[in-house]
Amino acid sequence: MGVQILAVSTDSIFTHKVWSEQEISKMNKSGVPFPMLTDKGGEMGKAYGVYDEDGGVDFRGSFIIDPDGIVQAFEVLTPSVGRNPREAIRQIQALQKVRESEGKEACPSNWTPEKKTLTPSPDLVGNVWKEWSVEDNK
Repeated sequence: MGVQILAVSTDSIFTHKVWSEQEISKMNKSGVPFPMLTDKGGEMGKAYGVYDEDGGVDFRGSFIIDPDGIVQAFEVLTPSVGRNPREAIRQIQALQKVRESEGKEACPSNWTPEKKTLTPSPDLVGNVWKEWSVEDNK
């Protein structure tokens, strides 16, 4: 997909190593498939607004940043709720589609690559229902 995935946490590289060896390796034989970075002191978490000062940790979040360095999407969840990698992939595909079209196409809710896009225009306002429906795009 032409993307770079990075994992960032306030945990030390030693904690990352143990987590990878004792947990991830049991779920994925090849280990963590992307670089894991340490955010000592929470500087990166502070920059993205996900640093918990009281706990000294970064909240779990996913950020999709375009090639120009602009955050296009983000999701921050409570630690007890897992993230959905399929949804992150769908969002990346949609953002890439819109970028490739130079904004001439829009990807509605639940859009996936095999589904129809919308063409933004003043005529579309109030008429999306004529072009796209929930039933057709499940």
